[in-house]
Amino acid sequence: METFLMSQTIKRKLPSLPFRLYKEKILGANYSLSLTFIGTKRMRALNNKWRKKDYATDILSFPYEKKSGEIFICIEAANKKSKEFDRNPKNYLAFLVIHGLIHLKGFDHGSRMENEEIKWRKKFGI
Repeated sequence: METFLMSQTIKRKLPSLPFRLYKEKILGANYSLSLTFIGTKRMRALNNKWRKKDYATDILSFPYEKKSGEIFICIEAANKKSKEFDRNPKNYLAFLVIHGLIHLKGFDHGSRMENEEIKWRKKFGI
């Protein structure tokens, strides 16, 4: 049973991107995903609790079971970081979501993960 829940705790308008399509292609139709857009205060608290880092990062991914997980994205942090990667905010958001999905697929940072991300970014034109 496919489940995709997208929510936000911020009032900012989100760019229109095919989030569900990314999820279905990368993780499969049977993966249950919660994608939540949050503010800097909540992201900082999550990052501090789970990674012992006292700042608001742009994305956190939490795999719960083999076929379920959750991604939190802080748009404000993502928009700031998009400049470092010389990407516009919408493009960087798509890049981030793919990055988070690859983590949920079981990959850790490194060349294997980077190759997997490149493959999916090419498929989606990102």
